[in-house]
Amino acid sequence: MESIRRPRAQRPRPPLEIRDGLNPSRARVPDSANGMTAFDFVWHLKSTQRYRHPEDTRENLLKEFQSGNIRLGLWPRDRELSASSTLKAGEDIWFYRMPAEEKEIPYEINIIDEDENLLVVDKPPFLSTMPRGRHISQSATVKLRRRCGNPDLAPAHRLDRHTSGVLIFTKKKEMRFPYQNLFATRAATKIYEATAEYTEIPPGAQWAHHLEKTPGIVQGRILDGEPNSFTTVSSVTPCDKARMAELKKIHGATLAPQAIYELRPQTGKTHQLRLQMLAAGIPILGDPAYPTVLPEDEEDFSVPMHLTARELRFIDPLTSRERRFRSPRVW
Repeated sequence: MESIRRPRAQRPRPPLEIRDGLNPSRARVPDSANGMTAFDFVWHLKSTQRYRHPEDTRENLLKEFQSGNIRLGLWPRDRELSASSTLKAGEDIWFYRMPAEEKEIPYEINIIDEDENLLVVDKPPFLSTMPRGRHISQSATVKLRRRCGNPDLAPAHRLDRHTSGVLIFTKKKEMRFPYQNLFATRAATKIYEATAEYTEIPPGAQWAHHLEKTPGIVQGRILDGEPNSFTTVSSVTPCDKARMAELKKIHGATLAPQAIYELRPQTGKTHQLRLQMLAAGIPILGDPAYPTVLPEDEEDFSVPMHLTARELRFIDPLTSRERRFRSPRVW
């Protein structure tokens, strides 16, 4: 007997669509807001957020209510809220945030490859992978959704905001799990290139550390304990005169001799390569967090961090054939 599948359309999902490349926000009503009106609750969330657009006003919020853009619960059992609706603790409210104004990142997102399921790009520095904190519109996800007209674009993995290189997006909702699972299970081979002051490290050297990164704190830490992050140094290539001349244009004429370190991480801890390079006494050239945290408001877009996700290889979960994508980026 054939199994009967429930129609996909009946699965619960957010009651608001992605708008202008941005996902709707969800907030759960806490006990302290029990009995509060929907308008007062959402306005409190908007007015107290750290980064807010000057046009994100009470008047515009009232228009959102009037347009049916403030909703309770998950589709298909969601319902529209009015400004005067009374809320109960534990309920989920959905609404749209208006992102604050952001500085435009002066780099293009170049397409490396594309097929019916994947969009592979070369992410530039200073562009976050996903909307986060003060970087909402200036994220690869939002920019590409707007550029391609595809609200279903979603990253299969992530790169640090300051890291450049190969970044893979799925183009359809049903493709997200197969490709995201490649990275969750560490089935993809990653090759990075980092530029730093030249020192001799034998090819094949293994780095193993116990790393810890606390959300909200810029720097991670290397602690005593069982290693949870592993990287192989594949090669160290001193920069030639032409390369050094280009680097000195960016980082100053007194720049010490540099080299390109090919790194193959077996794990994917946040800031893993940046911390391990620092521990080796060779912080990555242009790193704004290691060894010293530079104020983000003072960052110079013309001075990038020289860490590139150079290549990604994996066996395609749908076709079982090998896929290989390489960034052509040259600094």
